[in-house]
Amino acid sequence: MTTFEEKLGSLFPAETDIPAAFRLPSEVHQREYLSDGVMKTWNGDVHTVLSPICIKTTKGLERKVIGSYPLCGAEEAMASLDAAVNAYQDGRGEWPTMPVSERIACVEKFTGRMIAKKQEVVQLIMWEIGKSYADSVKEFDRTVEYINATIDALKDLDRKSSGFTIEQGIIGQIRRSPLGVVLCMGPFNYPLNETFTTLIPALIMGNTLLFKPPKHGTLLHYPLLEAFRDCFPKGVVNTIYGRGNVIIAPLMESGKINVLTLIGSSKVANQLKKMHPKINRLRAILGLDAKNAAIITEKADIDLAVKECVLGSLSFNGQRCTAIKIIYVHRSVADAFLEKLSAAVSELKAGMPWEQGVFLTPLPEPHKPGYLQSCVADAVANGAKVINEHGGASTASFVYPAIVYPVNEKMKLYREEQFGPVIPVLPFDNIETPIEYLIESDHGQQVSIFTNDATELATLIDPLVNQVSRVNINCQCQRGPDIFPFTGRKDSAEATLSVSDALRAFSIRSMVATKQTNENKALINDIVTAQSSNFLSTKYIF
Repeated sequence: MTTFEEKLGSLFPAETDIPAAFRLPSEVHQREYLSDGVMKTWNGDVHTVLSPICIKTTKGLERKVIGSYPLCGAEEAMASLDAAVNAYQDGRGEWPTMPVSERIACVEKFTGRMIAKKQEVVQLIMWEIGKSYADSVKEFDRTVEYINATIDALKDLDRKSSGFTIEQGIIGQIRRSPLGVVLCMGPFNYPLNETFTTLIPALIMGNTLLFKPPKHGTLLHYPLLEAFRDCFPKGVVNTIYGRGNVIIAPLMESGKINVLTLIGSSKVANQLKKMHPKINRLRAILGLDAKNAAIITEKADIDLAVKECVLGSLSFNGQRCTAIKIIYVHRSVADAFLEKLSAAVSELKAGMPWEQGVFLTPLPEPHKPGYLQSCVADAVANGAKVINEHGGASTASFVYPAIVYPVNEKMKLYREEQFGPVIPVLPFDNIETPIEYLIESDHGQQVSIFTNDATELATLIDPLVNQVSRVNINCQCQRGPDIFPFTGRKDSAEATLSVSDALRAFSIRSMVATKQTNENKALINDIVTAQSSNFLSTKYIF
Protein backbone atom coordinates (compact mmCIF):
# COMPACT_ATOMS: atom_id res chain seq x y z
CA MET A 1 0.00 0.00 0.00
CA THR A 2 1.35 3.41 -1.00
CA THR A 3 1.78 5.87 1.88
CA PHE A 4 0.87 9.52 1.59
CA GLU A 5 4.55 10.42 1.96
CA GLU A 6 5.29 8.23 -1.05
CA LYS A 7 2.53 10.00 -2.97
CA LEU A 8 4.16 13.32 -2.12
CA GLY A 9 7.47 11.96 -3.36
CA SER A 10 5.85 10.91 -6.62
CA LEU A 11 5.06 14.57 -7.33
CA PHE A 12 8.74 15.19 -8.02
CA PRO A 13 9.79 14.61 -11.64
CA ALA A 14 12.51 12.70 -13.37
CA GLU A 15 14.79 14.97 -15.40
CA THR A 16 13.06 13.92 -18.62
CA ASP A 17 9.60 14.72 -17.18
CA ILE A 18 10.30 18.46 -16.88
CA PRO A 19 8.41 20.28 -19.67
CA ALA A 20 10.80 21.78 -22.19
CA ALA A 21 9.31 25.28 -21.76
CA PHE A 22 10.26 25.33 -18.08
CA ARG A 23 13.72 23.81 -18.18
CA LEU A 24 16.66 26.04 -17.49
CA PRO A 25 18.74 26.16 -20.69
CA SER A 26 21.82 25.43 -18.60
CA GLU A 27 23.12 25.68 -15.06
CA VAL A 28 23.89 29.27 -14.06
CA HIS A 29 27.40 29.42 -12.62
CA GLN A 30 27.95 33.05 -11.74
CA ARG A 31 31.59 34.07 -11.55
CA GLU A 32 31.13 37.85 -11.72
CA TYR A 33 29.93 40.56 -9.43
CA LEU A 34 29.31 44.27 -10.03
CA SER A 35 31.63 46.63 -8.18
CA ASP A 36 32.76 50.17 -8.99
CA GLY A 37 31.12 50.06 -12.41
CA VAL A 38 32.92 46.89 -13.49
CA MET A 39 31.84 43.26 -13.75
CA LYS A 40 34.67 41.76 -11.72
CA THR A 41 35.72 38.13 -12.15
CA TRP A 42 35.71 35.87 -9.11
CA ASN A 43 37.99 32.84 -8.88
CA GLY A 44 37.47 31.91 -5.23
CA ASP A 45 34.98 29.82 -3.28
CA VAL A 46 31.42 29.52 -4.51
CA HIS A 47 28.07 28.49 -3.08
CA THR A 48 26.24 25.73 -4.95
CA VAL A 49 22.57 26.56 -5.47
CA LEU A 50 20.21 23.64 -4.92
CA SER A 51 16.64 24.02 -6.08
CA PRO A 52 13.79 23.03 -3.76
CA ILE A 53 12.63 20.95 -6.73
CA CYS A 54 13.95 17.42 -6.29
CA ILE A 55 14.71 15.09 -9.16
CA LYS A 56 14.12 11.35 -9.18
CA THR A 57 17.44 9.54 -9.57
CA THR A 58 18.72 6.02 -9.07
CA LYS A 59 19.84 7.18 -5.62
CA GLY A 60 16.41 8.54 -4.73
CA LEU A 61 15.22 12.16 -4.62
CA GLU A 62 17.97 14.77 -4.96
CA ARG A 63 17.68 18.55 -5.07
CA LYS A 64 18.53 19.76 -8.55
CA VAL A 65 21.72 21.79 -8.90
CA ILE A 66 20.86 24.95 -10.81
CA GLY A 67 24.10 26.86 -10.48
CA SER A 68 26.46 28.63 -8.10
CA TYR A 69 27.52 32.13 -7.09
CA PRO A 70 30.61 33.78 -5.54
CA LEU A 71 31.40 33.58 -1.86
CA CYS A 72 33.43 36.75 -1.63
CA GLY A 73 35.12 37.91 1.54
CA ALA A 74 35.45 41.03 3.62
CA GLU A 75 38.10 42.47 1.31
CA GLU A 76 35.78 42.45 -1.70
CA ALA A 77 32.88 43.80 0.36
CA MET A 78 34.96 46.69 1.67
CA ALA A 79 36.17 47.49 -1.85
CA SER A 80 32.53 47.74 -2.96
CA LEU A 81 31.80 49.95 0.03
CA ASP A 82 34.64 52.25 -1.00
CA ALA A 83 33.18 52.38 -4.51
CA ALA A 84 29.77 53.42 -3.15
CA VAL A 85 31.36 56.01 -0.84
CA ASN A 86 33.41 57.44 -3.71
CA ALA A 87 30.38 57.57 -6.00
CA TYR A 88 28.44 59.48 -3.37
CA GLN A 89 31.48 61.70 -2.74
CA ASP A 90 30.02 63.35 0.37
CA GLY A 91 26.96 64.33 -1.62
CA ARG A 92 28.99 65.91 -4.42
CA GLY A 93 29.06 62.90 -6.73
CA GLU A 94 27.48 62.74 -10.16
CA TRP A 95 24.50 60.70 -9.00
CA PRO A 96 23.41 62.59 -5.84
CA THR A 97 23.74 65.95 -7.64
CA MET A 98 22.09 64.81 -10.86
CA PRO A 99 18.75 66.48 -11.74
CA VAL A 100 15.74 64.39 -10.76
CA SER A 101 14.65 64.17 -14.39
CA GLU A 102 17.97 62.57 -15.37
CA ARG A 103 17.86 60.10 -12.48
CA ILE A 104 14.38 59.12 -13.61
CA ALA A 105 15.67 58.63 -17.16
CA CYS A 106 18.35 56.26 -15.85
CA VAL A 107 15.78 54.19 -13.96
CA GLU A 108 13.51 54.10 -17.01
CA LYS A 109 16.40 52.85 -19.12
CA PHE A 110 17.13 50.17 -16.54
CA THR A 111 13.48 49.11 -16.50
CA GLY A 112 13.56 48.56 -20.24
CA ARG A 113 16.67 46.41 -19.92
CA MET A 114 15.06 44.52 -17.05
CA ILE A 115 11.93 43.72 -19.05
CA ALA A 116 14.12 42.25 -21.78
CA LYS A 117 15.36 39.70 -19.20
CA LYS A 118 11.88 38.77 -17.95
CA GLN A 119 11.77 35.14 -19.02
CA GLU A 120 15.24 34.42 -17.65
CA VAL A 121 14.50 36.04 -14.30
CA VAL A 122 11.08 34.40 -13.96
CA GLN A 123 12.53 30.95 -14.61
CA LEU A 124 15.16 31.51 -11.94
CA ILE A 125 12.56 32.69 -9.38
CA MET A 126 10.65 29.47 -9.97
CA TRP A 127 13.70 27.20 -9.78
CA GLU A 128 15.46 28.95 -6.89
CA ILE A 129 12.58 29.29 -4.41
CA GLY A 130 9.92 26.92 -5.73
CA LYS A 131 7.35 29.66 -6.40
CA SER A 132 4.74 28.68 -8.99
CA TYR A 133 5.47 29.86 -12.50
CA ALA A 134 2.28 31.92 -12.53
CA ASP A 135 3.21 33.66 -9.26
CA SER A 136 6.80 34.16 -10.46
CA VAL A 137 5.43 35.99 -13.50
CA LYS A 138 3.20 38.06 -11.21
CA GLU A 139 6.17 38.95 -9.03
CA PHE A 140 8.14 40.20 -12.01
CA ASP A 141 5.23 42.17 -13.46
CA ARG A 142 4.36 43.67 -10.09
CA THR A 143 7.97 44.78 -9.69
CA VAL A 144 7.89 46.60 -13.02
CA GLU A 145 4.60 48.21 -12.02
CA TYR A 146 6.18 49.29 -8.74
CA ILE A 147 9.13 50.90 -10.51
CA ASN A 148 6.81 52.81 -12.84
CA ALA A 149 4.62 53.90 -9.92
CA THR A 150 7.74 55.07 -8.05
CA ILE A 151 8.78 57.16 -11.04
CA ASP A 152 5.32 58.75 -11.20
CA ALA A 153 5.37 59.42 -7.45
CA LEU A 154 8.77 61.11 -7.67
CA LYS A 155 7.61 63.30 -10.54
CA ASP A 156 4.63 64.35 -8.46
CA LEU A 157 6.82 64.98 -5.41
CA ASP A 158 9.27 67.03 -7.44
CA ARG A 159 6.51 69.09 -9.04
CA LYS A 160 5.17 70.00 -5.61
CA SER A 161 8.67 71.07 -4.57
CA SER A 162 9.38 73.20 -7.64
CA GLY A 163 8.01 76.43 -6.19
CA PHE A 164 9.14 78.80 -3.44
CA THR A 165 7.54 79.47 -0.08
CA ILE A 166 7.58 82.94 1.46
CA GLU A 167 6.87 83.14 5.17
CA GLN A 168 7.63 85.91 7.69
CA GLY A 169 10.04 87.61 5.33
CA ILE A 170 11.94 84.42 4.50
CA ILE A 171 12.05 82.90 1.00
CA GLY A 172 12.59 79.17 0.96
CA GLN A 173 12.61 76.20 -1.36
CA ILE A 174 12.22 72.77 0.21
CA ARG A 175 13.21 69.62 -1.63
CA ARG A 176 14.34 66.16 -0.69
CA SER A 177 17.99 65.14 -0.82
CA PRO A 178 19.68 61.72 -0.50
CA LEU A 179 21.11 60.23 2.68
CA GLY A 180 24.30 58.57 1.45
CA VAL A 181 25.33 54.93 1.16
CA VAL A 182 22.56 52.34 1.51
CA LEU A 183 23.11 48.69 2.43
CA CYS A 184 20.17 46.83 0.90
CA MET A 185 19.28 43.24 1.83
CA GLY A 186 16.10 41.60 0.58
CA PRO A 187 14.15 38.46 1.52
CA PHE A 188 14.00 35.07 -0.20
CA ASN A 189 10.21 34.83 -0.39
CA TYR A 190 9.86 37.83 -2.72
CA PRO A 191 13.49 38.05 -3.82
CA LEU A 192 12.81 40.43 -6.68
CA ASN A 193 9.74 42.41 -5.67
CA GLU A 194 10.39 43.14 -2.01
CA THR A 195 14.07 43.74 -2.66
CA PHE A 196 13.23 46.31 -5.33
CA THR A 197 10.63 48.04 -3.14
CA THR A 198 13.59 49.35 -1.15
CA LEU A 199 16.38 49.28 -3.73
CA ILE A 200 14.60 51.36 -6.38
CA PRO A 201 13.40 54.19 -4.07
CA ALA A 202 16.84 54.35 -2.46
CA LEU A 203 18.46 54.54 -5.86
CA ILE A 204 16.15 57.04 -7.53
CA MET A 205 16.47 59.48 -4.61
CA GLY A 206 20.21 59.81 -5.29
CA ASN A 207 21.75 57.37 -2.81
CA THR A 208 24.48 54.90 -3.75
CA LEU A 209 24.01 51.21 -3.04
CA LEU A 210 25.56 48.07 -1.68
CA PHE A 211 23.18 45.28 -2.61
CA LYS A 212 23.34 41.82 -1.04
CA PRO A 213 20.90 39.40 -2.71
CA PRO A 214 19.05 36.94 -0.45
CA LYS A 215 20.62 33.54 0.20
CA HIS A 216 17.75 31.81 -1.61
CA GLY A 217 17.07 33.89 -4.70
CA THR A 218 20.56 35.09 -5.56
CA LEU A 219 21.03 33.88 -9.13
CA LEU A 220 17.88 35.58 -10.42
CA HIS A 221 19.59 38.96 -10.00
CA TYR A 222 22.59 37.94 -12.11
CA PRO A 223 20.88 38.67 -15.47
CA LEU A 224 20.29 42.25 -14.28
CA LEU A 225 23.83 43.17 -13.26
CA GLU A 226 24.94 44.41 -16.67
CA ALA A 227 21.83 46.61 -16.83
CA PHE A 228 22.75 48.14 -13.46
CA ARG A 229 26.30 48.69 -14.76
CA ASP A 230 25.20 50.32 -18.00
CA CYS A 231 22.31 52.45 -16.74
CA PHE A 232 23.87 54.11 -13.71
CA PRO A 233 27.14 55.98 -13.08
CA LYS A 234 30.18 54.08 -11.90
CA GLY A 235 29.95 52.87 -8.31
CA VAL A 236 26.29 53.79 -7.80
CA VAL A 237 25.15 50.13 -7.65
CA ASN A 238 27.49 47.50 -6.22
CA THR A 239 26.62 43.88 -5.48
CA ILE A 240 28.17 41.99 -2.60
CA TYR A 241 28.19 38.21 -2.17
CA GLY A 242 29.32 35.99 0.65
CA ARG A 243 28.39 34.77 4.11
CA GLY A 244 26.58 37.47 6.04
CA ASN A 245 28.66 36.91 9.18
CA VAL A 246 31.83 37.46 7.13
CA ILE A 247 31.01 40.45 4.95
CA ILE A 248 28.30 42.43 6.75
CA ALA A 249 30.04 43.02 10.10
CA PRO A 250 33.01 44.98 8.68
CA LEU A 251 30.66 47.04 6.52
CA MET A 252 28.58 48.11 9.52
CA GLU A 253 31.59 48.57 11.78
CA SER A 254 33.13 50.97 9.25
CA GLY A 255 30.48 53.56 10.10
CA LYS A 256 30.22 54.38 6.39
CA ILE A 257 26.77 52.86 5.96
CA ASN A 258 24.20 55.63 6.22
CA VAL A 259 21.06 53.56 5.68
CA LEU A 260 20.35 49.93 6.52
CA THR A 261 17.42 48.37 4.73
CA LEU A 262 16.63 44.79 5.64
CA ILE A 263 13.64 42.53 5.22
CA GLY A 264 14.31 39.72 7.64
CA SER A 265 14.33 39.00 11.36
CA SER A 266 14.32 41.53 14.19
CA LYS A 267 17.14 39.59 15.87
CA VAL A 268 19.43 40.09 12.87
CA ALA A 269 18.40 43.74 12.52
CA ASN A 270 19.24 44.45 16.16
CA GLN A 271 22.65 42.79 15.83
CA LEU A 272 23.50 44.76 12.70
CA LYS A 273 22.48 48.10 14.13
CA LYS A 274 24.61 47.55 17.23
CA MET A 275 27.67 47.04 15.02
CA HIS A 276 27.47 50.61 13.72
CA PRO A 277 29.75 52.95 15.71
CA LYS A 278 27.22 55.81 15.58
CA ILE A 279 23.74 54.32 15.70
CA ASN A 280 22.22 57.79 15.86
CA ARG A 281 23.53 58.42 12.34
CA LEU A 282 22.14 55.19 10.96
CA ARG A 283 18.71 55.29 9.40
CA ALA A 284 16.98 51.92 9.30
CA ILE A 285 14.16 50.85 7.00
CA LEU A 286 13.19 47.39 8.20
CA GLY A 287 10.52 44.82 7.43
CA LEU A 288 10.74 42.24 10.21
CA ASP A 289 8.91 39.44 12.01
CA ALA A 290 5.14 39.10 11.97
CA LYS A 291 2.61 36.75 13.56
CA ASN A 292 -0.57 38.08 11.97
CA ALA A 293 -3.78 36.80 13.53
CA ALA A 294 -7.22 36.19 12.12
CA ILE A 295 -10.19 36.63 14.46
CA ILE A 296 -13.37 34.79 13.47
CA THR A 297 -16.36 35.74 15.58
CA GLU A 298 -19.63 33.86 15.94
CA LYS A 299 -21.20 36.43 13.61
CA ALA A 300 -18.76 35.77 10.74
CA ASP A 301 -19.53 34.37 7.31
CA ILE A 302 -17.74 31.05 7.82
CA ASP A 303 -17.44 30.23 4.12
CA LEU A 304 -15.83 33.60 3.43
CA ALA A 305 -13.55 33.27 6.46
CA VAL A 306 -12.38 29.84 5.28
CA LYS A 307 -11.67 31.10 1.78
CA GLU A 308 -9.66 34.08 2.99
CA CYS A 309 -7.82 32.15 5.70
CA VAL A 310 -6.70 29.50 3.21
CA LEU A 311 -5.31 32.21 0.95
CA GLY A 312 -3.91 34.16 3.86
CA SER A 313 -2.19 31.26 5.57
CA LEU A 314 -1.07 29.11 2.63
CA SER A 315 -0.35 31.36 -0.37
CA PHE A 316 3.25 30.57 -1.34
CA ASN A 317 3.11 27.90 1.35
CA GLY A 318 2.63 30.48 4.10
CA GLN A 319 6.10 31.92 3.43
CA ARG A 320 5.02 35.56 3.55
CA CYS A 321 5.51 38.10 6.31
CA THR A 322 1.88 39.14 5.76
CA ALA A 323 0.57 35.57 6.04
CA ILE A 324 -2.06 34.72 8.62
CA LYS A 325 -0.01 32.71 11.11
CA ILE A 326 -2.52 32.11 13.89
CA ILE A 327 -6.33 31.91 13.84
CA TYR A 328 -8.69 32.65 16.73
CA VAL A 329 -12.19 31.26 16.17
CA HIS A 330 -15.20 31.59 18.46
CA ARG A 331 -15.87 28.25 20.11
CA SER A 332 -19.50 28.20 18.93
CA VAL A 333 -18.40 28.10 15.27
CA ALA A 334 -15.05 26.33 15.68
CA ASP A 335 -16.23 22.88 14.60
CA ALA A 336 -17.90 24.20 11.45
CA PHE A 337 -14.90 26.35 10.63
CA LEU A 338 -12.39 23.53 11.10
CA GLU A 339 -14.45 21.10 9.03
CA LYS A 340 -14.70 23.52 6.14
CA LEU A 341 -11.07 24.63 6.48
CA SER A 342 -9.89 21.02 6.31
CA ALA A 343 -12.04 20.40 3.25
CA ALA A 344 -10.69 23.51 1.54
CA VAL A 345 -7.08 22.52 2.23
CA SER A 346 -7.70 19.05 0.81
CA GLU A 347 -8.80 20.65 -2.46
CA LEU A 348 -5.52 22.55 -2.94
CA LYS A 349 -3.38 21.24 -5.76
CA ALA A 350 0.10 20.14 -4.77
CA GLY A 351 2.80 19.76 -7.38
CA MET A 352 5.68 21.29 -9.24
CA PRO A 353 5.82 25.06 -9.83
CA TRP A 354 5.19 24.80 -13.57
CA GLU A 355 1.93 22.88 -13.24
CA GLN A 356 -1.28 24.69 -14.15
CA GLY A 357 -3.28 25.66 -11.06
CA VAL A 358 -0.68 24.42 -8.57
CA PHE A 359 -0.97 25.96 -5.10
CA LEU A 360 1.34 23.96 -2.83
CA THR A 361 4.98 23.67 -3.91
CA PRO A 362 8.33 22.56 -2.41
CA LEU A 363 10.02 24.71 0.25
CA PRO A 364 13.37 26.40 -0.52
CA GLU A 365 14.93 26.30 2.98
CA PRO A 366 16.53 22.89 3.61
CA HIS A 367 15.92 23.04 7.37
CA LYS A 368 12.27 24.13 7.11
CA PRO A 369 10.55 20.70 6.88
CA GLY A 370 12.30 19.53 10.03
CA TYR A 371 11.46 22.73 11.88
CA LEU A 372 7.79 22.57 10.93
CA GLN A 373 7.57 18.95 11.99
CA SER A 374 9.08 19.89 15.35
CA CYS A 375 6.44 22.62 15.77
CA VAL A 376 3.63 20.17 15.06
CA ALA A 377 5.13 17.53 17.36
CA ASP A 378 5.50 20.11 20.13
CA ALA A 379 1.84 21.12 19.73
CA VAL A 380 0.66 17.51 19.83
CA ALA A 381 2.76 16.86 22.93
CA ASN A 382 1.03 19.78 24.61
CA GLY A 383 -2.51 18.71 23.85
CA ALA A 384 -3.29 19.68 20.26
CA LYS A 385 -4.30 17.49 17.33
CA VAL A 386 -3.66 17.68 13.60
CA ILE A 387 -7.20 18.16 12.32
CA ASN A 388 -6.82 17.58 8.59
CA GLU A 389 -6.01 14.28 6.93
CA HIS A 390 -2.30 13.88 6.13
CA GLY A 391 -1.54 17.22 7.81
CA GLY A 392 2.18 17.71 8.34
CA ALA A 393 3.23 14.82 6.10
CA SER A 394 6.64 15.50 4.62
CA THR A 395 8.88 14.13 1.90
CA ALA A 396 12.18 15.79 0.95
CA SER A 397 11.39 19.50 0.44
CA PHE A 398 7.61 19.04 0.40
CA VAL A 399 5.47 19.64 3.50
CA TYR A 400 1.73 19.09 3.33
CA PRO A 401 -0.25 21.73 5.27
CA ALA A 402 -1.18 20.91 8.86
CA ILE A 403 -4.16 22.43 10.69
CA VAL A 404 -3.34 22.24 14.40
CA TYR A 405 -6.08 22.61 17.05
CA PRO A 406 -6.47 23.62 19.84
CA VAL A 407 -3.24 25.55 20.21
CA ASN A 408 -2.34 27.06 23.59
CA GLU A 409 0.33 29.27 25.13
CA LYS A 410 2.61 26.32 25.95
CA MET A 411 3.30 25.64 22.28
CA LYS A 412 5.92 27.03 19.91
CA LEU A 413 3.16 27.67 17.36
CA TYR A 414 1.58 30.11 19.81
CA ARG A 415 4.53 32.48 19.84
CA GLU A 416 6.96 31.60 17.02
CA GLU A 417 6.54 32.73 13.43
CA GLN A 418 6.39 29.39 11.64
CA PHE A 419 6.76 30.87 8.14
CA GLY A 420 5.44 27.74 6.48
CA PRO A 421 2.33 25.62 5.81
CA VAL A 422 1.17 25.06 9.38
CA ILE A 423 -2.08 26.68 10.55
CA PRO A 424 -2.46 27.06 14.34
CA VAL A 425 -6.09 27.51 15.44
CA LEU A 426 -7.29 28.54 18.93
CA PRO A 427 -10.84 28.65 20.28
CA PHE A 428 -12.07 31.62 22.31
CA ASP A 429 -15.18 32.36 24.34
CA ASN A 430 -14.49 36.01 25.13
CA ILE A 431 -13.32 38.48 22.48
CA GLU A 432 -10.84 39.85 25.02
CA THR A 433 -8.76 36.68 24.54
CA PRO A 434 -7.50 37.47 20.99
CA ILE A 435 -7.23 41.16 21.85
CA GLU A 436 -4.99 40.34 24.81
CA TYR A 437 -2.91 38.05 22.58
CA LEU A 438 -2.24 40.93 20.18
CA ILE A 439 -1.46 43.31 23.05
CA GLU A 440 1.07 40.91 24.57
CA SER A 441 2.58 39.83 21.26
CA ASP A 442 6.03 41.05 20.21
CA HIS A 443 4.61 41.55 16.74
CA GLY A 444 2.30 44.22 15.41
CA GLN A 445 1.92 44.10 11.66
CA GLN A 446 -1.68 43.22 10.73
CA VAL A 447 -4.84 41.45 11.80
CA SER A 448 -7.87 40.10 9.92
CA ILE A 449 -11.34 40.36 11.50
CA PHE A 450 -14.23 38.27 10.24
CA THR A 451 -17.72 39.40 11.31
CA ASN A 452 -20.87 40.70 9.65
CA ASP A 453 -21.94 42.71 12.69
CA ALA A 454 -21.10 46.42 12.36
CA THR A 455 -21.35 47.10 16.09
CA GLU A 456 -19.05 44.21 16.95
CA LEU A 457 -16.62 45.29 14.24
CA ALA A 458 -16.47 48.85 15.52
CA THR A 459 -15.63 47.68 19.04
CA LEU A 460 -12.75 45.63 17.62
CA ILE A 461 -11.32 48.21 15.25
CA ASP A 462 -10.67 50.85 17.90
CA PRO A 463 -8.39 48.79 20.19
CA LEU A 464 -6.68 46.90 17.37
CA VAL A 465 -5.52 49.88 15.27
CA ASN A 466 -3.37 50.77 18.27
CA GLN A 467 -1.76 47.29 18.26
CA VAL A 468 -1.19 46.65 14.58
CA SER A 469 -0.69 48.84 11.53
CA ARG A 470 -3.42 47.41 9.32
CA VAL A 471 -6.81 45.97 10.22
CA ASN A 472 -8.34 43.89 7.43
CA ILE A 473 -12.11 43.44 7.45
CA ASN A 474 -13.38 40.11 6.11
CA CYS A 475 -10.25 39.56 4.05
CA GLN A 476 -6.74 38.18 4.41
CA CYS A 477 -3.72 40.16 5.53
CA GLN A 478 -1.71 41.52 2.62
CA ARG A 479 0.76 44.17 1.56
CA GLY A 480 -0.87 45.79 -1.45
CA PRO A 481 -1.94 47.87 -3.15
CA ASP A 482 1.52 49.43 -3.08
CA ILE A 483 0.11 52.94 -2.73
CA PHE A 484 -1.06 52.00 0.80
CA PRO A 485 1.39 52.32 3.73
CA PHE A 486 3.16 49.11 4.71
CA THR A 487 4.70 49.01 8.15
CA GLY A 488 4.35 47.44 11.58
CA ARG A 489 4.55 48.13 15.28
CA LYS A 490 6.79 46.59 17.95
CA ASP A 491 9.25 44.09 16.42
CA SER A 492 7.54 43.96 13.02
CA ALA A 493 8.99 46.99 11.23
CA GLU A 494 10.86 50.26 11.35
CA ALA A 495 9.83 53.10 9.02
CA THR A 496 6.99 52.94 6.51
CA LEU A 497 7.01 51.77 2.92
CA SER A 498 4.61 52.50 0.09
CA VAL A 499 5.23 54.00 -3.31
CA SER A 500 5.37 57.52 -1.87
CA ASP A 501 6.49 56.73 1.69
CA ALA A 502 9.59 54.91 0.41
CA LEU A 503 10.80 58.03 -1.40
CA ARG A 504 10.62 59.91 1.87
CA ALA A 505 12.20 57.06 3.84
CA PHE A 506 15.35 57.16 1.68
CA SER A 507 15.73 60.94 1.70
CA ILE A 508 15.61 63.96 3.97
CA ARG A 509 14.03 67.38 3.58
CA SER A 510 16.62 70.01 2.73
CA MET A 511 15.96 73.70 2.37
CA VAL A 512 17.56 76.76 0.81
CA ALA A 513 16.42 79.97 2.52
CA THR A 514 17.16 83.67 2.43
CA LYS A 515 15.72 86.94 3.68
CA GLN A 516 13.27 88.61 1.33
CA THR A 517 15.43 91.50 0.14
CA ASN A 518 15.73 92.88 -3.38
CA GLU A 519 19.35 91.75 -3.56
CA ASN A 520 18.55 88.20 -2.50
CA LYS A 521 15.57 87.96 -4.83
CA ALA A 522 17.81 89.04 -7.68
CA LEU A 523 20.36 86.34 -6.78
CA ILE A 524 17.71 83.63 -6.71
CA ASN A 525 16.22 84.82 -10.00
CA ASP A 526 19.66 84.75 -11.62
CA ILE A 527 20.24 81.14 -10.49
CA VAL A 528 16.77 79.97 -11.53
CA THR A 529 16.90 81.73 -14.90
CA ALA A 530 20.34 80.41 -15.73
CA GLN A 531 19.36 76.94 -14.43
CA SER A 532 22.76 76.77 -12.79
CA SER A 533 21.59 74.77 -9.76
CA ASN A 534 19.95 71.37 -9.86
CA PHE A 535 18.48 71.89 -6.37
CA LEU A 536 17.38 75.53 -6.49
CA SER A 537 15.19 75.22 -9.53
CA THR A 538 11.67 75.71 -10.81
CA LYS A 539 11.95 73.08 -13.53
CA TYR A 540 8.70 71.17 -13.90
CA ILE A 541 8.82 67.47 -14.74
CA PHE A 542 5.95 66.28 -16.90
